Amino acid sequence: MAITKNQTQQPMGTSKATHGYYIDTGTAVAFDLTVGYNPRYVCVENVTDRTKMEWYEGMDDASAIKTVANGTRTLITTTGITVDDGVVTVGLDTDVNVASKQLAWKMTA
Repeated sequence: MAITKNQTQQPMGTSKATHGYYIDTGTAVAFDLTVGYNPRYVCVENVTDRTKMEWYEGMDDASAIKTVANGTRTLITTTGITVDDGVVTVGLDTDVNVASKQLAWKMTA
């Protein structure tokens, strides 16, 4: 398994925003992104398959709004995104978090 990860964060004292990418060529798993703040918005996109999950402040843990390539949007409640104490957990949704696909994320506070 080979994981490639890159993340960029704005300096402290400015508006908080983080973006980056993640590629796992092994078996897809849920993964954590440590950002040091609790974002109000998180978007994780499978850029290979054109699917994405979006989480907004106030949503339940492991939930997200999922959009697939044909534009269908659904609310997922078990394999989505969780934000807790500066750590964002990206769940194992089989449309978005898929092995050997490039995932990109952005989040803002």
